[in-house]
Amino acid sequence: MDLNVALIYGSVRSERQGIKAARFLKRKLEERGYQVNLIDPLEYKLPFLDKMYKEYEAGQAPENMEKIAGIFREADGFVVVSGEYNHSLPPALKNILDHFQSEYLFKPSAIAAYSAGIFGGMRVAMHLRAVLAELGMPSISSLLPFPRVQDSFDEKDQPVNDFIEPSTKRFLDEFDWYMTALKRQRQEGTPL
Repeated sequence: MDLNVALIYGSVRSERQGIKAARFLKRKLEERGYQVNLIDPLEYKLPFLDKMYKEYEAGQAPENMEKIAGIFREADGFVVVSGEYNHSLPPALKNILDHFQSEYLFKPSAIAAYSAGIFGGMRVAMHLRAVLAELGMPSISSLLPFPRVQDSFDEKDQPVNDFIEPSTKRFLDEFDWYMTALKRQRQEGTPL
């Protein structure tokens, strides 16, 4: 089954390290034959939330918002790559997520979290679960942590420790199952 993934990354820091994890995951998703679109807030600059995409008249939304809406509508699932900012979400990630709504419905999400310390972003992952479920894209049960992200990848975004590859495979195997199952169900119809 052809699957389309929106990979949402959340940091705009000048020396951001999590982009390495996002690029690694993009490559791993593409190796599975998925169509993958990386949504990077440095590339798709959105204004601070004033109006959601659905609140604009057709064709009147800002260009980047329109592009993201199209990517999200076509997506069969969402991989969210988030750093941990004060035990919670980065503002750029929350801003992207909050601009949209119906584009997410009945599609699974998968959370990859990172931090500079040993916890690998687990505290932000718990916050993300609640946010993603509220948006209509419940997260799979597995999480993919990247502790000490600054030391986890080389200059070509290749993992430098032994746990990343097998952990990523298990994570993406589960995500694939949920995307496939929910895509079949959406084709039969949804409650809304």
